Amino acid sequence: MSDINVTPMVDVMLVLLVIFMVAAPLMTVGVEVDLPETSAAPMTGQDEPLVVSVSAEGTIYIMDSEIAQDTLTEKLAAITDNKADTRIFVRGDKTIDYGRVMEVMGLIKDAGFTKVALIAELPAKGS
Repeated sequence: MSDINVTPMVDVMLVLLVIFMVAAPLMTVGVEVDLPETSAAPMTGQDEPLVVSVSAEGTIYIMDSEIAQDTLTEKLAAITDNKADTRIFVRGDKTIDYGRVMEVMGLIKDAGFTKVALIAELPAKGS
């Protein structure tokens, strides 16, 4: 028989496709932040937002990369190609001081970014 049997290759490709489809949603922002709850409606907007996180220890992250506070504005400008209308979401741990989150938001606003928003979790339906 001189024909190539493609059935095993198709089976392997389908299994890989399913594995990647299941694993892709799990690969989100890697910084563990315990968000506060709110009853506000979710915002709609840009598909891939730029997320700045403030951990419980006060450490600042852009996506999942830790950065120093004095380099925050330069990194954001480089990532966004100096586009001031880029939507930036700030995630702050609910145990951190509110002033620290506002300080980070102020730095972002002072850098010229006009669309800065806070992220919170929706409350659980049973509570």
